[in-house]
Amino acid sequence: MSRRTWQGASTNRRHDVGKRQVRSLLVAVLVAVLVTATAVSAPASLPAQAGEVVTSRNVTLEERTRDVASQLRCPVCQGNSIQDSPSELAQEMKGVVRDQLAAGKTPDEVRQYFVDKYGEWILLEPKASGFNLVVYLLPLVGVLVGGVIIWRSVKKWTAEPAVAEGAAVEPGAVDRGHAP
Repeated sequence: MSRRTWQGASTNRRHDVGKRQVRSLLVAVLVAVLVTATAVSAPASLPAQAGEVVTSRNVTLEERTRDVASQLRCPVCQGNSIQDSPSELAQEMKGVVRDQLAAGKTPDEVRQYFVDKYGEWILLEPKASGFNLVVYLLPLVGVLVGGVIIWRSVKKWTAEPAVAEGAAVEPGAVDRGHAP
């Protein structure tokens, strides 16, 4: 095989590989779009049990469950609410929330149940009272202290040097660093 024929075959192979990569990428994008479209078009509030009839009461219960679950921290994930967490414990906790709401408890009573069991740490947004007030005030204090430090530093850097009265000044000492 001549060198020219071999180089042409290499170019064709590279071209085929490029086509396959583009085709694979298009298929992946198409699958992602279809999965997203399916997830978006699915009803947002499905019943808790499979085979259960969707009623307005179930929809309301699911909405209330989502609302309360989005305010409680997942003990496993810690950065997520139990609504957003995929962990098994979070799903169990969400079931407890649903059961308590279905039993007639108010959302505040359900939240208090979890606070009693886990402490105030379980709330994603702790109440602004007592020691928790530090969490809300500390950033404000930090910004104010930082602003005062910056203001004093700028004022100090831009102030002209003060010369004491009667102090002996060397000739040319004031003019050092300044052009005549």
